[in-house]
Amino acid sequence: MTMSNADYDKIVAATRLYIDGFNDGDTNKFRQAFHEDATMFFTDEDGKLHVQRLGDEVFEGWAREDRGKRPPIELRIISVAQMGDAASVALAFGDGWLDFHNLARVGDEWKITNKTASHSSS
Repeated sequence: MTMSNADYDKIVAATRLYIDGFNDGDTNKFRQAFHEDATMFFTDEDGKLHVQRLGDEVFEGWAREDRGKRPPIELRIISVAQMGDAASVALAFGDGWLDFHNLARVGDEWKITNKTASHSSS
């Protein structure tokens, strides 16, 4: 199955909302990017695994995170894969984080349903 340009653009747009949420300190962008039942699995810099349901509390923390103390986060997509109504995006960040975002088509939109992240030091 070949990914259409329209699907690719919508998948990347959802991912862009995630990055813009950090850079703009805008919780609404996170709410637009993530499905309301989204979850996150991540290993921290010490290698400890955390599991978290995503929602307003997490989004508010992300929106406040180091704003003004760091340069804007640049979106660096490593790969995009899509089959039917499911997609996966791999992202890399200069501060050592690697994210894998799984997305699902919801109506005419793509929503991030799961984020799995690891820090390169773990």
